[in-house]
Amino acid sequence: MAGLDDILNNLPIEQIAAQFGIDPDTAKSAVQGALPALIGGLNANAQDEAGAEALSQALAKHDSSLIEGGVDLDQVDVADGEKILGHVFGDNRDQVASKLSDAPQLGGIGGMDMSKLMAMLAPVVMSFLTKQMQGGSSSNAAADSGLAGGLGDLLGGLLGGGGGGAGGLNIEDLLGGLLGKK
Repeated sequence: MAGLDDILNNLPIEQIAAQFGIDPDTAKSAVQGALPALIGGLNANAQDEAGAEALSQALAKHDSSLIEGGVDLDQVDVADGEKILGHVFGDNRDQVASKLSDAPQLGGIGGMDMSKLMAMLAPVVMSFLTKQMQGGSSSNAAADSGLAGGLGDLLGGLLGGGGGGAGGLNIEDLLGGLLGKK
């Protein structure tokens, strides 16, 4: 199963670093924290049928080509990313970005920059998920175990399948506290 590293390996870390005026190591650390937070938020929303259906409809609107052959940041629709973050985190969006920006292991990127980074990454994550759902095995899992179960399996697999992690940051604790989950 694909993991976070598959997304990370398609991202132009040097281009991200240049856009935020930070070094590539800091950019990579920030991305390694933002990706699990985004996927964890999507996973939290997909735990019931209504949330899973909303995510499935959103994935149907996203093109998997954004992630293919490496991501070009000029092709990323950041306004769409802002909308995605609004759906994923609701009123807690700024709090999630702030919590992530406070984590020293994520390079100390500021809250506003973390929010912008997450808006940049959200369409990439959606494109990646669309590609995974179109791949066949995930679609079959969704059909076999219900939409929420299939998306939950895909998202949970991503959270558990990436070696990059969030540098020791416990994303479940962060999101659980903000999204009202244990």
